[in-house]
Amino acid sequence: MQFSRTQLLIAIGAGALLVIVFFGYLMWLNNKGPVLSRSEGRDPLSGTPNSISLNPLRDRASEREASTFIRALRDGRCRERLSDWEKDYRRKYAAFICESEGKHPLLSWEIVDWEDTPPLRILHYRGRRLIAAGEQKTYSELFSVTLERKAEDWNVTKYDAIY
Repeated sequence: MQFSRTQLLIAIGAGALLVIVFFGYLMWLNNKGPVLSRSEGRDPLSGTPNSISLNPLRDRASEREASTFIRALRDGRCRERLSDWEKDYRRKYAAFICESEGKHPLLSWEIVDWEDTPPLRILHYRGRRLIAAGEQKTYSELFSVTLERKAEDWNVTKYDAIY
Protein backbone atom coordinates (compact mmCIF):
# COMPACT_ATOMS: atom_id res chain seq x y z
CA MET A 1 0.00 0.00 0.00
CA GLN A 2 1.40 3.35 -1.02
CA PHE A 3 1.29 6.40 1.21
CA SER A 4 1.12 9.85 -0.20
CA ARG A 5 3.70 12.47 0.67
CA THR A 6 1.07 14.39 2.67
CA GLN A 7 0.22 11.33 4.76
CA LEU A 8 3.90 10.71 5.56
CA LEU A 9 4.40 14.35 6.58
CA ILE A 10 1.35 14.21 8.84
CA ALA A 11 2.61 10.99 10.47
CA ILE A 12 6.11 12.39 10.96
CA GLY A 13 4.70 15.66 12.35
CA ALA A 14 2.41 13.81 14.77
CA GLY A 15 5.30 11.62 15.94
CA ALA A 16 7.56 14.65 16.44
CA LEU A 17 4.80 16.43 18.37
CA LEU A 18 4.39 13.39 20.67
CA VAL A 19 8.14 13.28 21.31
CA ILE A 20 8.24 17.03 22.07
CA VAL A 21 5.26 16.76 24.46
CA PHE A 22 6.84 13.74 26.19
CA PHE A 23 10.19 15.45 26.74
CA GLY A 24 8.43 18.66 27.80
CA TYR A 25 6.55 16.65 30.44
CA LEU A 26 9.83 15.11 31.65
CA MET A 27 11.40 18.57 31.92
CA TRP A 28 8.36 19.80 33.87
CA LEU A 29 8.60 16.82 36.26
CA ASN A 30 12.32 17.37 36.69
CA ASN A 31 11.70 20.94 37.92
CA LYS A 32 9.01 19.89 40.42
CA GLY A 33 9.53 18.88 44.03
CA PRO A 34 9.20 15.34 45.39
CA VAL A 35 5.46 15.69 46.11
CA LEU A 36 3.34 16.57 43.10
CA SER A 37 0.03 16.77 44.96
CA ARG A 38 -1.72 16.00 48.24
CA SER A 39 -5.36 15.05 48.54
CA GLU A 40 -7.83 17.55 49.97
CA GLY A 41 -9.11 14.94 52.41
CA ARG A 42 -7.07 14.57 55.58
CA ASP A 43 -7.08 12.17 58.47
CA PRO A 44 -8.99 14.04 61.20
CA LEU A 45 -6.74 12.79 64.00
CA SER A 46 -3.24 13.15 62.55
CA GLY A 47 -3.82 15.68 59.78
CA THR A 48 -1.95 13.60 57.20
CA PRO A 49 -3.41 13.63 53.70
CA ASN A 50 -5.39 10.58 52.61
CA SER A 51 -3.15 10.22 49.55
CA ILE A 52 -0.21 11.90 47.85
CA SER A 53 1.28 11.79 44.36
CA LEU A 54 5.04 11.49 44.39
CA ASN A 55 7.27 12.65 41.57
CA PRO A 56 8.68 9.61 39.77
CA LEU A 57 11.91 11.57 39.09
CA ARG A 58 12.54 12.49 42.78
CA ASP A 59 15.81 11.68 44.53
CA ARG A 60 15.09 8.49 46.47
CA ALA A 61 18.28 8.37 48.54
CA SER A 62 16.48 9.45 51.72
CA GLU A 63 13.71 6.91 51.14
CA ARG A 64 16.27 4.13 50.70
CA GLU A 65 18.05 5.11 53.94
CA ALA A 66 14.71 5.25 55.81
CA SER A 67 13.70 1.84 54.44
CA THR A 68 17.04 0.35 55.45
CA PHE A 69 16.51 1.75 58.96
CA ILE A 70 12.92 0.45 59.19
CA ARG A 71 13.92 -2.99 57.87
CA ALA A 72 16.68 -3.20 60.49
CA LEU A 73 14.14 -2.46 63.24
CA ARG A 74 11.73 -5.02 61.79
CA ASP A 75 14.39 -7.73 61.42
CA GLY A 76 15.51 -7.51 65.05
CA ARG A 77 18.70 -5.51 64.47
CA CYS A 78 17.40 -2.55 66.48
CA ARG A 79 20.17 -2.37 69.09
CA GLU A 80 22.82 -2.64 66.39
CA ARG A 81 21.19 0.08 64.31
CA LEU A 82 20.63 2.43 67.27
CA SER A 83 24.03 1.85 68.89
CA ASP A 84 25.07 5.46 68.15
CA TRP A 85 21.95 6.72 69.90
CA GLU A 86 22.92 4.92 73.09
CA LYS A 87 26.02 7.12 73.42
CA ASP A 88 24.13 10.40 73.82
CA TYR A 89 20.92 11.83 75.24
CA ARG A 90 18.77 9.40 73.20
CA ARG A 91 19.82 6.33 75.24
CA LYS A 92 16.47 5.80 76.98
CA TYR A 93 14.59 6.57 73.79
CA ALA A 94 16.61 3.97 71.85
CA ALA A 95 15.92 1.34 74.53
CA PHE A 96 12.20 2.16 74.44
CA ILE A 97 12.09 1.89 70.64
CA CYS A 98 13.86 -1.48 70.60
CA GLU A 99 11.62 -2.88 73.34
CA SER A 100 8.45 -1.61 71.63
CA GLU A 101 9.52 -2.84 68.18
CA GLY A 102 10.08 -6.29 69.66
CA LYS A 103 6.60 -6.31 71.22
CA HIS A 104 4.79 -4.88 68.16
CA PRO A 105 6.68 -6.05 65.05
CA LEU A 106 6.16 -4.04 61.88
CA LEU A 107 4.81 -6.06 58.94
CA SER A 108 4.49 -3.49 56.16
CA TRP A 109 4.66 0.25 55.55
CA GLU A 110 3.93 2.85 52.90
CA ILE A 111 4.83 6.51 52.64
CA VAL A 112 1.89 8.86 53.28
CA ASP A 113 3.52 12.28 53.55
CA TRP A 114 6.81 14.06 52.96
CA GLU A 115 8.13 17.21 54.63
CA ASP A 116 11.26 19.04 53.52
CA THR A 117 12.90 21.56 55.84
CA PRO A 118 16.56 21.52 54.75
CA PRO A 119 18.76 19.97 56.00
CA LEU A 120 16.02 17.78 57.54
CA ARG A 121 13.49 15.59 55.77
CA ILE A 122 10.59 13.95 57.59
CA LEU A 123 9.01 10.94 55.92
CA HIS A 124 5.63 9.90 57.33
CA TYR A 125 4.53 6.31 56.94
CA ARG A 126 1.42 4.23 57.59
CA GLY A 127 2.48 0.88 58.96
CA ARG A 128 0.80 -2.39 59.80
CA ARG A 129 1.93 -4.00 63.07
CA LEU A 130 1.14 -7.11 65.04
CA ILE A 131 -0.80 -6.41 68.23
CA ALA A 132 1.75 -8.58 70.04
CA ALA A 133 4.62 -10.79 68.91
CA GLY A 134 3.24 -14.21 67.95
CA GLU A 135 -0.32 -12.90 67.52
CA GLN A 136 -2.21 -12.87 64.22
CA LYS A 137 -4.20 -9.65 64.77
CA THR A 138 -2.80 -6.45 63.34
CA TYR A 139 -3.40 -2.74 63.61
CA SER A 140 -2.50 0.25 61.48
CA GLU A 141 -0.58 3.24 62.81
CA LEU A 142 1.35 6.26 61.63
CA PHE A 143 5.05 6.70 62.26
CA SER A 144 7.75 8.99 60.95
CA VAL A 145 11.45 8.91 60.23
CA THR A 146 13.46 12.15 60.39
CA LEU A 147 16.61 12.26 58.31
CA GLU A 148 19.39 14.81 58.19
CA ARG A 149 21.50 15.45 55.12
CA LYS A 150 25.23 15.55 55.83
CA ALA A 151 27.36 16.08 52.73
CA GLU A 152 25.86 13.61 50.26
CA ASP A 153 24.50 11.12 52.80
CA TRP A 154 21.23 10.92 54.73
CA ASN A 155 21.37 9.95 58.42
CA VAL A 156 18.36 8.95 60.52
CA THR A 157 18.15 11.26 63.52
CA LYS A 158 14.71 10.47 64.91
CA TYR A 159 12.03 7.78 64.78
CA ASP A 160 8.53 8.59 66.03
CA ALA A 161 5.94 5.89 66.55
CA ILE A 162 2.98 5.36 68.85
CA TYR A 163 2.66 1.77 70.02
